[in-house]
Amino acid sequence: MGQKVNPIGFRLAVNRDWRSRWYASPQEMPEFLHSDIQIRDYVKKKLQYAAVSKIVIERAWNSIRVTIFTARPGIVI
Repeated sequence: MGQKVNPIGFRLAVNRDWRSRWYASPQEMPEFLHSDIQIRDYVKKKLQYAAVSKIVIERAWNSIRVTIFTARPGIVI
């Protein structure tokens, strides 16, 4: 009998990339995760008719870059 494996985690290194790209100390990790969830929820709420397929969040030490992949860029602009 086979083991059940999460398909996203299993294929992540092969054909998918992380949806958040940043490093943090263990003390900062919960704060960053919470803010990532808030950013994603806000973007999904504001752009619900723009067919957003993916939101990538990248953090540097002093900035945040949010990349939005959408099928309808005219609505986003």
